[in-house]
Amino acid sequence: MSSDRTVRVEDRSDPRQREWVAGAVRAIEADANRSADTHLIRLPLPVTPGVDLYLKDESTHVTGSLKHRLARSLFLYALCNGWLLEGRPVVEASSGSTAVSEAYFARLIGCQFVAVMPARTSPEKIELIERAGGRCHLVEDATTVYAVAEALAAELDGHYIDQFTHAERATDWRGNNNIAESIFEQMAQEPHPIPTWIVAAAGTGGTSATLGRYVRYRGYPTRLCVPDPEGSTFFDAWCAGDARRTDRGSRIEGIGRPRVEPSFVGQVIDRMIAVPDCASIATMREVETILGRRVGPSTGTNLWAAFGLAAELAAAGESGSIVTLLCDAGERYAHNYYDDAWVAAQGWNLEPDRALVRSFLETGAWAV
Repeated sequence: MSSDRTVRVEDRSDPRQREWVAGAVRAIEADANRSADTHLIRLPLPVTPGVDLYLKDESTHVTGSLKHRLARSLFLYALCNGWLLEGRPVVEASSGSTAVSEAYFARLIGCQFVAVMPARTSPEKIELIERAGGRCHLVEDATTVYAVAEALAAELDGHYIDQFTHAERATDWRGNNNIAESIFEQMAQEPHPIPTWIVAAAGTGGTSATLGRYVRYRGYPTRLCVPDPEGSTFFDAWCAGDARRTDRGSRIEGIGRPRVEPSFVGQVIDRMIAVPDCASIATMREVETILGRRVGPSTGTNLWAAFGLAAELAAAGESGSIVTLLCDAGERYAHNYYDDAWVAAQGWNLEPDRALVRSFLETGAWAV
């Protein structure tokens, strides 16, 4: 009785592609080595004695925003997983800043880049993407960016990098110079080196997941607050414990989503705060008088929540520190959030919330 002893082998190795991937990883790591860490700015709050507020200034990355960290991690993740190969275009669904950073890394390794984004994205961000060698594919319905990006990647035989799925897993949350480790190292010599609160709004959810995991991994008592803009589903879904909830989507670029993204890890969040659009824009504009520079709208959302937490600590007679993120610079928003006519067209009256922020900065009162 005979038996088939044929050894069956299928070899998919491609030395040329492995060599290209190794070169691409080296190029991205070399870029990281050329980059210094971002600054931690102490924001003076003279009316809340014992409570210190800090801004982690992510606008100083070479691509100008917090998303530089995410884009680097996503490209390394895709390369090392064997998904991104030489000659394949990279496609992303993005509201702006991620696409700016991804266009930069795509050009760094010699890949084409296409960003699928809502048509309402600021002209400044579109210009930055195109300046970095990327192409913008605009869609009217913001909820379709995922499907359009996936379909476009298939059509171009490219790779859909999919920040909303992979953000929370592409970054090493245990350390490796991630944003959480950087914050705690920079806080080491401050009066309250272990922050009472870290405040970070969610877009993909990757940054909040990294922060929340890191403080648990290190055993810190620091709590994580995630403010959420109007129209985003994160707040309601988190409160209800229902990840199937959806909403219309946020009008604050870069944060808030119409659906609960796969990278949003609600279990690591200690508090969420729903922030009205007027409050985000009013705070963004008002802090210019303190910082002497413009910041983006997501920073306004972060600071609105941080001011409330600072007032809460002061009212309770507690001391401590609060760290939040300066996500990007305001120059990217000259034609929308800093344009009075555009703001009026959205139906936003900023003055009541600007007055509230001014009152807090002058008296410490937070009458929300």
